[in-house]
Amino acid sequence: MDRKEAKRMDRFTQFAVAATRLALEDASLTITDEISDRVGVLVGSGIGGLTTLEQQYNIMIKKGPDKVSPFFIPMLIANMASGFISIIYKARGPNYTIVTACATGAHCIGESYSIIKRGLADIMIAGGSDAAITPMSVSGFGNMKALTRSEDPKKACRPFDKERDGFIIAEGAGILILETLEGAKARNATIYGEIIGFGMNGDGYHMTAPDPEGSGAQKAIKLALKDANIKPEDVDYINAHGTSTPYNDRIETHAIKHVFGDYAHKLSISSNKSMIGHTLGAAGALEFSSTLLTLQENIIPPTINYEVPDPDCDLDYVPNKARYTNVNIAVSNSFGFGGTNAVLIAKKYNG
Repeated sequence: MDRKEAKRMDRFTQFAVAATRLALEDASLTITDEISDRVGVLVGSGIGGLTTLEQQYNIMIKKGPDKVSPFFIPMLIANMASGFISIIYKARGPNYTIVTACATGAHCIGESYSIIKRGLADIMIAGGSDAAITPMSVSGFGNMKALTRSEDPKKACRPFDKERDGFIIAEGAGILILETLEGAKARNATIYGEIIGFGMNGDGYHMTAPDPEGSGAQKAIKLALKDANIKPEDVDYINAHGTSTPYNDRIETHAIKHVFGDYAHKLSISSNKSMIGHTLGAAGALEFSSTLLTLQENIIPPTINYEVPDPDCDLDYVPNKARYTNVNIAVSNSFGFGGTNAVLIAKKYNG
C-alpha cells in the first residue's frame, strides 16, 4: 500500500491488507477481470479501529470537533478491512465482515467455506485482524481481570498451567485463500489442507463468561464433527482456544472431555496463545493457519510455559516442546465474548 492509502487506514486494516498481499503471493493468485466477480472477501475484526477512535477523540477534546478527520468513520468501522482488500485487489464477489470477538477469524473462514460450498464464489479471501494494544483497550481488559499480572514476560502466558492468570494481548492479522479443490489443482497452487467441517452456535449464558459446563463449546465441536462426517476418534490434534485464563481453560478442557470421552486423553492439544499472545479477532485465523501447517509438516506446536499441572486440566497439552508426529485430521477451537463459538476441522491434503 502506498503512504497516502495507508494514512486512510487504521492499523487493523493495514495489517489485513499486508497479510492479504502475502497470502495472494503465496497462493500465486492474481485476481483478473475474468475471475473478479467470483472472488469474495470476508475479513473481520473483533474491535475495529480502536487506535483511530482514541486518537480522534483526543483531537476533538484538545482542538475541537472541526479538527476530527473526515476519514474517522470509515477508518473506524470493522468492515473496512474487507472493503480495502476488495478495492485494492478488485475482488468483486461477496464482500462483508463478521464481528464475533475472539471467534471472528474462525467465523470468517467457516462462512467463506460455506459460501464456496453454496456456489456463491470460487475463491474467498478470509480471516481476521485486530490492532488493540491501546491505552483504553489494555485498561479495559486489565480491569476485567482478563490480562496476566505476571512480571516475567517470558512466562506470563501459560495456558492450562495451574498458575495461569490471564492472557497477553497481541496484534496482527491472519488471511487465508480458500478455493475449490478443482480450482487450486488447476492453478497448481500450494494446498495446505482441506476444510471438511465447520460448527457454530451460541452459549446463551453470559456476556463474557462461558457456560460453566462448556455446553456451547461441546455442541459447536459436535456440529463440526457432524459436518465433517467423522467420528471423534478420527481427530489427531486440537488447536485449543487456550486463553490462559483460569476459567476458560478449565471449561474448554471439560468440553473436550465431554465430546471425546476417554479418547480425549489420547489427543494432542496445544495453544498458540502461549507463544504469540491473544490477537483477539485475528486469533481464529492465525490459529487455523497454524493448524494447517501442522497437517502439512506433521509438527504439533507446543504449549509453552506449562510447568505446574492443574488437576482440572488433565489432558495432553504438548508441554514446552514441539511434537513430531503424523497428523491427518485437526480441530481448531475459537470462542468469544457474547458466548459465540466457532469450530473448524481440516484434514491433510494427500493429492
